[in-house]
Amino acid sequence: MPEKNPTPPVASDEDLHFMQLALDLATENVTSGLGGPFGAVVVRDGKVVATGVNRVTATIDPTAHAEVMAIRNGCSALNSFQLTGCTLYTSCEPCPMCLGAIYWARLDRIFYANSQREAADAGFDDSFIYREFELPLENRSIPMIRLTPQNFIACFDRWRESNARIDY
Repeated sequence: MPEKNPTPPVASDEDLHFMQLALDLATENVTSGLGGPFGAVVVRDGKVVATGVNRVTATIDPTAHAEVMAIRNGCSALNSFQLTGCTLYTSCEPCPMCLGAIYWARLDRIFYANSQREAADAGFDDSFIYREFELPLENRSIPMIRLTPQNFIACFDRWRESNARIDY
């Protein structure tokens, strides 16, 4: 897990350029009728590695957010399941799902334009999900029931024993 940066990064002209690219992708996505107002760009060493736009309705996939699509495309382009050394520029503050994907991908930095509040004002309100995370499992709106059939831990035992395992 990367250590917390004591001082926030300062945006450069290059950062503004990549942010504008993310915003242009978001706007074009709406104009084209293919998805919501979200765009994201993965950059490494001053070069665009990958982009992504919201494809939730176009692909009938609730996980097809711009950031997730950019991460998928970036990992594919770099042939890696991690994006260490990369920066993500996104048209909006990442939702909880996207933020989780960003941490799993181990991106170095995130620049975003629109805030959670601005997204909510446009009809994309994630506050319910944030509140759910804070609740004990038994109080969440979707029941989470632990079920432990005989030998339920075998899959993890096999993982620990596997010589073909690639840790991530």
